Amino acid sequence: MEYTATQIAGLLNGQIEGDANVSINKLSKIEEGVPGSISFLSNPHYNQYIYGTNASIVIVNHSLVLTGPVSATLIRVENAAIAFAQLLEMYNQVKLNKKGISKLSFISESAKVGSDIYAGEFSFVGENTTIGNNVKIYPQVYIGDNAVIGDNTTLFAGVKIYSETQIGKNCIIHSGTVIGSDGFGFNPEDNHKKVAQIGNVIIEDDVEIGANCAIDRATLGSTILRKGVKFDNLIHIAHNVEVGENTYFAASGVVAGSTKIGKNCMFSGQVGIVGHLTIADNTIISAQSGISKSITNAGEVYMGSPAFEASKYRKSFVHFRNLDALAQRVNKIEKQQNENNKN
Repeated sequence: MEYTATQIAGLLNGQIEGDANVSINKLSKIEEGVPGSISFLSNPHYNQYIYGTNASIVIVNHSLVLTGPVSATLIRVENAAIAFAQLLEMYNQVKLNKKGISKLSFISESAKVGSDIYAGEFSFVGENTTIGNNVKIYPQVYIGDNAVIGDNTTLFAGVKIYSETQIGKNCIIHSGTVIGSDGFGFNPEDNHKKVAQIGNVIIEDDVEIGANCAIDRATLGSTILRKGVKFDNLIHIAHNVEVGENTYFAASGVVAGSTKIGKNCMFSGQVGIVGHLTIADNTIISAQSGISKSITNAGEVYMGSPAFEASKYRKSFVHFRNLDALAQRVNKIEKQQNENNKN
């Protein structure tokens, strides 16, 4: 689709400098701009590129002062980064606005399906499942029996939703993620016999889950991701875990069974949390930390493995780095003492 500078300025409430009729059909970085593309400039470190870019349109701040001629049409706005983000969102909505049910998809006769859904090739919807309005089910998605998918939720290609899973409105689940697979439950007192996992997974509204994540169903009750939770790729949430509202997980995080995580927490990459713990609201965990004890005070920062308060960790790390030198000093002192004792 093509848009003119006039149309884009109208969408962004911007002011045009240059050819108002120039059109674009793609997005680009300013240093990689080509004719027919639109870019933006907000970081002063990239100011040099405005004078040589081949982009047809560049979104800039009102405050930008030019020091040379510019061939691109400029659209001036209050905040170029925010305006370009709005443009990206509009572009993404158009690109992903798929509708219609493929003849190669399967939807059970007992399923309840809302209006304006998209069901791609080889997608499957099981018995007694409820699909809301404007739901997008990409090719090769599996949705099991008795599941619920809320309005405006998108399931990208290859997502697997096991039976009884409940997913709220405005959620995004990326490719390869599995929701509702069995929790890791075996009984060592009964020849390691598998314990049936008969609970489910509940995902509330406005949750986004990255690619290749695994959210296990509960043994009894529910594994729960509260409203606004955001997961990066490769996150594993074990059975009966509860993750509080607006908590963020970076890639490769693991949470063991029955742990309860509070609201507005932030976990960096490769954080591991053992089972049956409680993590207080607003906790921040640094990358590669291992959490082995409950965190009861809200708003603290932890790092290390096993993790403890970041301020104490940084002080301790100074000594960690000097352990070899300290050991040599101790050995030298002991050697001198032994020689003195002989004399």
